[in-house]
Amino acid sequence: MYTTLKKQTLAILILLSGIVACSKTTDTTTNEETPTDSTETTASTESEWVYLFDGTSLDGWRAFNGDTLPENWIIEDGALKSLGQGGGLGGDIVYADKEYGEFELALEWKISEGGNSGVFYHIVEDEKYHSPYENAPEYQVIDDIGFPQKLADWQQLGADYGMYIADSVKKKDLVKKAGEWNTSRIKFTNEKAEYFLNGEKMLEFEPWSADWEKRKTEGKWKDYPDYGIAKTGLIGLQDHGSFIWFKNIKIKEL
Repeated sequence: MYTTLKKQTLAILILLSGIVACSKTTDTTTNEETPTDSTETTASTESEWVYLFDGTSLDGWRAFNGDTLPENWIIEDGALKSLGQGGGLGGDIVYADKEYGEFELALEWKISEGGNSGVFYHIVEDEKYHSPYENAPEYQVIDDIGFPQKLADWQQLGADYGMYIADSVKKKDLVKKAGEWNTSRIKFTNEKAEYFLNGEKMLEFEPWSADWEKRKTEGKWKDYPDYGIAKTGLIGLQDHGSFIWFKNIKIKEL
């Protein structure tokens, strides 16, 4: 009798242990399927981006100081392409639907051999300006490898043109040959500007600081009093006389 009762008790304990184990397994599976905070944040962040060019429409784009898009800009295989007919004056374009102050801009681009171009921001339009570079900062886009003349460090890929140079050590392993796609990003706030190339930060600077003013007044822009003074303006792309392709151009306000 005692032996039989002992066996029954042991059987009940084994059964209860199995039920608890199953319960724990179910709870663990449920927790793994629950979205994490990081996933939700990423989705929320992505929704903040606005496409300035999505590969299908040229809406919002026109010539600098103009009313329509120049004929030297077309859509080719989902990219916004310059045919290189502007030569640095008269071929540059702007996204005119909205001005941006503090922002993050991301895009992909590729350039022809020996090519030269750039991405402008805080562009101010006026008849007294012949080109965006007279007043707007520029993220330099150029074929560092195949350019036919020797480039100064402030002229090279990833530089804040004429002002701040890109990190040459990091860039050495990032520069791609002409015809290959790159990614670039500009993150600008009134306290700090940052330029990125293929996922790596190339430079950062403090806009309108004493250092910034010194570089402006003593360097490339000493004869351009309106350079960089605007704290809001249009986004623009440069036609500097060579083929250049841009795609997935998107922006978010900060």
